[in-house]
Amino acid sequence: MISIDAIRTPILADLAAFDEFLKGQLTSEGKLMSEMLSHVLSSRGKGVRPIIVMLTSALTSAANSREWVEGERNCTKRTYLAAMLVEMLHTASLIHDDVIDGADTRRGRPSANSLWQSRNAVVLGDYILAKTMSAGMQSAQYDLVSHIIGSVATLCEGEILQSQHTQERSTTRSSYLEIIYKKTASLISVSASAGAVSVGAERKDVEQMRRFGEALGMAFQIKDDILDYSREAQTGKPANNDLREGKITLPLIEVLEQCSPAERLQLLDKLSQCATDPAAVDFLQGVVEATGGLAMAARTMQTYINRATSILAAYDESPYRTALINLCAYVAERDR
Repeated sequence: MISIDAIRTPILADLAAFDEFLKGQLTSEGKLMSEMLSHVLSSRGKGVRPIIVMLTSALTSAANSREWVEGERNCTKRTYLAAMLVEMLHTASLIHDDVIDGADTRRGRPSANSLWQSRNAVVLGDYILAKTMSAGMQSAQYDLVSHIIGSVATLCEGEILQSQHTQERSTTRSSYLEIIYKKTASLISVSASAGAVSVGAERKDVEQMRRFGEALGMAFQIKDDILDYSREAQTGKPANNDLREGKITLPLIEVLEQCSPAERLQLLDKLSQCATDPAAVDFLQGVVEATGGLAMAARTMQTYINRATSILAAYDESPYRTALINLCAYVAERDR
């Protein structure tokens, strides 16, 4: 399996410089806010979105057509700013998600709301958003800010849409795809296109990177939803979390589409019991596995992976293109 470390290789120097850039931008004179910021910045996970920003900026920049040299930086501060905008937008959304879900942990560490109460966690998320956007405006990078800022509304729309369909148990394939586009793929899409914008790439390249990121983001979320049904996945969350929250995701949708009306009603009734009845969770887990829901969802995910890699095929061979192709493979193969 492709490792995330291998994908980072062409931009290792840039990632180190980005970490320092990020620490310098997200500071506070207040002791409590400084503690919360330090905790959040040290809990960022794999940093997939900044990786995408930096790789697509290098891929679409004429200045980076030269041979890659190990240890050299390829990105400017403008690209680091784009990476910060998308990463901190994502981070703020996760903080707010943990408050909404009442989650005590995030990536195996205590969540901000469990450490400092929900009210402070909400303010922390808002502060990160405000501080990040302020950095973009004060540096006069208006095109980057305007390119990325629309994602905030899209993420919020996706959250409300998912809540509505979960409550009504009315999620269809069409509504599911809309939800995962808004909640996940939209930000990965803007990460990829922002990388191109940051280096002044041609409009056609910005659009190609947008399409690449969208396809990769759709695959990323479908894989997450498949992993939720796996008891062996190393996601840091309990298996079948979506079922316990009453969410209908693609593995279950694949099964529901094959059911008779009576069978569908039976499965939806079981779903309504999952919050309090472990036996209902086990029943639906078994049905999805036995009727091929996971395999069918995986085939749908692979169509998005194929779409993403076909877009990259239009670019000349380079360490950056190879890393992005490997990222597609990583998304499809990961177990966490």
